[in-house]
Amino acid sequence: MSFVGDRARAAVRAAAVALLLVPVTGTAAVSVAATGSAASTGSAFAVSAVSAVSAAGNPAVRLSASEAGTGGSVTVTGSGWRPRTLLMMMICGRSVPSRGVIGGTNSCANAGGRAVTTDAEGDFEKRLPVTEPPAPCPCVVHVATDTGGQAAADAVFMVAGHPVAPLPKESGGGRLSVLTDTRLDGSGGVLTWFGAPPARDLVFTVGNVGTASVKDPVFQVGTSHGVFAPQWEEQQWRGTVAPGRKALITLPVELAAGAHGDYTVSLRYGGKVLAEQPWGVGRPWGVTLFWILLCVVVPAAVFRIGMAVVDRARPRRSARRAGRHRGLRLAGLTLGLPWRGGSPAPSSPPPAPGSAPEPAKSAAAGGPVPKTATTPALPWFTPDSDPGGTANGQLSAPQENSPTTKGNT
Repeated sequence: MSFVGDRARAAVRAAAVALLLVPVTGTAAVSVAATGSAASTGSAFAVSAVSAVSAAGNPAVRLSASEAGTGGSVTVTGSGWRPRTLLMMMICGRSVPSRGVIGGTNSCANAGGRAVTTDAEGDFEKRLPVTEPPAPCPCVVHVATDTGGQAAADAVFMVAGHPVAPLPKESGGGRLSVLTDTRLDGSGGVLTWFGAPPARDLVFTVGNVGTASVKDPVFQVGTSHGVFAPQWEEQQWRGTVAPGRKALITLPVELAAGAHGDYTVSLRYGGKVLAEQPWGVGRPWGVTLFWILLCVVVPAAVFRIGMAVVDRARPRRSARRAGRHRGLRLAGLTLGLPWRGGSPAPSSPPPAPGSAPEPAKSAAAGGPVPKTATTPALPWFTPDSDPGGTANGQLSAPQENSPTTKGNT
């Protein structure tokens, strides 16, 4: 009896736990308690555990208050998110959880948004300042992933004193859905290498899963860099997509001049993000090369211009330099002449042909001793006609066979 009682008490405890965890499985747990089957109790525990895990996989957001005024704050608590994920939370107008944020982030108070990172279990808690969104209420606190896979959750919130307006009517009929993965076609050129805006074509295929045709749909293409929010731009595609049909759509995407790094191109339609495509943009090395050349060429050009100005500004010295050189030549010629004193000595005429040379006075006769210095040839005399020398370069000295010399000896 005690064994049966223990089994009954265990079944009752299992039923209570199942009712607390998952209400849907409460009926199965109660029936298990009534029958007292241990196997059924184990299966009830398994079902409740699986339900709890599946519920934890859905991101959820809770608020500490449902209404607050501008200048206040509200504590946002989240659970069921991916671990270690960066989230952005902000107050958005013209939104309800069932329809999402109508108009995208243009309806949100982006300046008052806050970033938060989930912990290892996918939970977070952070205070959010209350600011009025640009669109009227109904409002929500919108929390969405900033990186990785797209996930979002909304919680109803009322900004005290903010205007309220009815939501726009839903356009019934056609609904577009992306059928294939998006891709970016195109490549950069030489101008892109020098800093021109990178441009690509976002190509994707959509299908109309609604009951009415969609004519000239307007898509929103957003580009984001790093952890920053996307910058959305509306682009209209000209054409009609009939119910059950698909169409290939190409939309141009362009970044700012000089952009480089890792970008993400997002596609949104009807307030919902349909696809995201990463885009790695190379660095414009031509701009770096241009600045390097500029830093080298400009100083060199300034140096050349300065040297030209200095060369033109300094006085001319060619005339004085020529006069100085002429004076040096005349002084050299004067030093090379065979006379001394202030007045030049008269030159003796050359001897007539066939006449004997004049005998030189010897030192014993009391005459002056002839100088043995060699007189350099003047530029207007040839060595043969130089009055101070002979053909062999010696001075006119007495010869041994001259009659005067023989008489003296």
